[in-house]
Amino acid sequence: MHCASPKMVCETKIVADEHDTIPGTKKDSIIVSSSQMWTSSAALNPVEEIVKKDAVYIREFEQADHVEVRRIFYEGIMERIPNTAFRGLKHQPQTKFLYALLTLMCFVVTKSLALTCCMPFVLMGARYYYSWKVIHSYLDCALHTDMADIDAYYMKPTGSCFWVAVLEGQVVGIVAAQGREDDNTVELRRMSVDSRFRGKGIAKLLGRRVLEFAVVNNYAAVVLGTTAVKLAAHKLYESLGFRRSGENKDYKLPGMCRSPLERLFFQMRYLHYRLQLREE
Repeated sequence: MHCASPKMVCETKIVADEHDTIPGTKKDSIIVSSSQMWTSSAALNPVEEIVKKDAVYIREFEQADHVEVRRIFYEGIMERIPNTAFRGLKHQPQTKFLYALLTLMCFVVTKSLALTCCMPFVLMGARYYYSWKVIHSYLDCALHTDMADIDAYYMKPTGSCFWVAVLEGQVVGIVAAQGREDDNTVELRRMSVDSRFRGKGIAKLLGRRVLEFAVVNNYAAVVLGTTAVKLAAHKLYESLGFRRSGENKDYKLPGMCRSPLERLFFQMRYLHYRLQLREE
């Protein structure tokens, strides 16, 4: 699959399940525990600090992190398949009505109660298949654009950065910030936490790091877009200060072909969030 150039990166997908400012520059790191956060400085050298066993260390991406970063991103996106296929249906009343109508039509045409009872399972199976197909296409695009060369997309450009969360020497979370000069905002992107380490507030710490970066670099606002279905993700964004600023009920995910069957069995809401830091 051929994807767009570096200026046409696949849209943001965010996975976040955690709930729970520090001034600094792009090159600052943060050491945090369950109740405290510190920035590295001459007065407080992180090398000399005794890091507690449950401490989470937020630092910039290094090339050696690449394999783990891609794994966390991949696994986080793969979780979207059942969520989009099944949980997402509750936000689509028109689709539910259409599926009920198709089930009724099956009974009218076949006069078979057995076939009619099987119809909902056939429809849900089709939803799962198309969710799998579209999300795999999206992953292929993302893994061949910005997630293939994080340095080129996030570390080298001015006003952008990529961080990892490290716990006990292991990368357990990721997040990126991508500056947009046209409206003086920075986009929070690629946030994901290893499923084995959720519930520790890591996603919130990663989100705060992006907010601190935005303040230090004098951005007017932080924005993000998400197709997350789980309520916990939206509560996380709101706990960080974000407010919903828009919604696209018929969002075209990169990798979609928009065929009639795909439209029937795969729908996705895209929600926009914004945190205003200062007035322009």
